[in-house]
Amino acid sequence: MIYSSNIITLQCRKSKIKDMNNFLKRDEILMISIGILDLQGDVSEHFEATIKSFKKIGIKSQVLKVKKISDLLKCDGLIISGGESTVIGKLMEKTGMKQAIINKNIPILGTCAGMVLLASETDYDQPLLGLINMKVKRNGFGGQKASFEEEIKIFDSKYEGVFIRAPYVEELQDGIVLSKLKDKIIAVASGKYIATAFHPEITDNTMIHEYFIKEVLKCVE
Repeated sequence: MIYSSNIITLQCRKSKIKDMNNFLKRDEILMISIGILDLQGDVSEHFEATIKSFKKIGIKSQVLKVKKISDLLKCDGLIISGGESTVIGKLMEKTGMKQAIINKNIPILGTCAGMVLLASETDYDQPLLGLINMKVKRNGFGGQKASFEEEIKIFDSKYEGVFIRAPYVEELQDGIVLSKLKDKIIAVASGKYIATAFHPEITDNTMIHEYFIKEVLKCVE
């Protein structure tokens, strides 16, 4: 089903935050760190969008590029951006980052290639994190020349989705459908994880990043 509410909570074992608005107003709020996985491709858009989102929310923050496991260990949440999912997956295995991400057990936002990597199955033989029980179709809307922008609905709001060699979810076994486009699933949430087929980092709308940050806050003691 499509979840038609803007109140969705990632499943965090130790979350004690019942009123996010009051929580964000606290003077003693802790600093949180969001990492952008930086093994392949240009992650600067996600970096800037995350910084912009933190400023809008008005909390202390640290945004860092995650190149090594030691970088990951500093993070309260992780963003896995677009790029070549096969290359990123192989680099994660080679560097030990794949198992480190699984062991770290923190909220993750995966966009485009990040959606593919979060999946348990895809239509190509490649390394996957397997953190969301779903099957993903790579390049589901076509190749680079078939890239497009289209208005979608997510969290009860209109949103301009940017699709570049975008995947879609063929089967979701465990989780919630956040958005569809032409009957294809393009955004899901499952446990601590959110995955989108589109690129929220290259729009002026920071809604997705802001939502993810607020959910990470709920998972931080």
